[in-house]
Amino acid sequence: MTRKLLTRLLAAAAALAGLAAAVTVFAGSGLAQGSAAQANYAPSNTAPPAIQGTAQVDQTLTATQGSWSAQSTPTFSYQWERCDSAGNGCAAIPGATAATYKVQSADVGHTLRVIVTARTSDGSTSAASAPTAVVAAAGPAGAIRLSNGKTSIPAASVTLPNRLVVDGVQYQPGVLSNRAPFQARFHVSDTRGFVVRDALVYALGIPYSWVRGGVEVRTDQTGWATLTITPTSRMPLARGALMVFVRARVEGQPLLAGSSTRRLTQVRINPFR
Repeated sequence: MTRKLLTRLLAAAAALAGLAAAVTVFAGSGLAQGSAAQANYAPSNTAPPAIQGTAQVDQTLTATQGSWSAQSTPTFSYQWERCDSAGNGCAAIPGATAATYKVQSADVGHTLRVIVTARTSDGSTSAASAPTAVVAAAGPAGAIRLSNGKTSIPAASVTLPNRLVVDGVQYQPGVLSNRAPFQARFHVSDTRGFVVRDALVYALGIPYSWVRGGVEVRTDQTGWATLTITPTSRMPLARGALMVFVRARVEGQPLLAGSSTRRLTQVRINPFR
């Protein structure tokens, strides 16, 4: 009798152990499935973050969150990164973890981007913005960022020791074959590398009798001034060149002093081209 009872007790214990193991396996499977399901419900980015503002020293950039899909309202955190000029090789900027970022001198020549992280109780997901344009140095009042990445400033902001520079010359046609009026374009910047708008540009042919007197023309927002030069009957139609004296100045400053600049250029003459 004692032996039979012991056998039954051992069998019952084995059955209980098997049941406990089964419950453990089932519970573990359920927890794993729960964790996977929780990961699936983490926020999903449907439109990337973006950066608003001008990529220039002392300017403030603002990050937009982008668009997200989530089971509950997410909270957002930010990390600004400094990249190379092509938008690659990005590294976190220490302490730059707000939705806004004031551009620093260390950023000049680099691009910037922001990483936005969305978090809910179900998990977190990060998304990166597109990089900014290459960061430019700080400009004076009235500075405008152009689409080509350069900075345009008003001529009135160019004062000594900075000076104007005529750094671009274009003639159309490039070679004169007759005495028809032709177009001359001159580009003005300053010694800091800024594009200068509203500079007064004057061109005069040399010898003076070869062209009619010119007028001053203002540079546009991109720094170009366009003038029409009209040759006179005294300009010889022979192989050679017409010299063109160019002056750029700031309105209100002395003609031959201040931040003004002068340059001697030429346009070829060839009636046999």
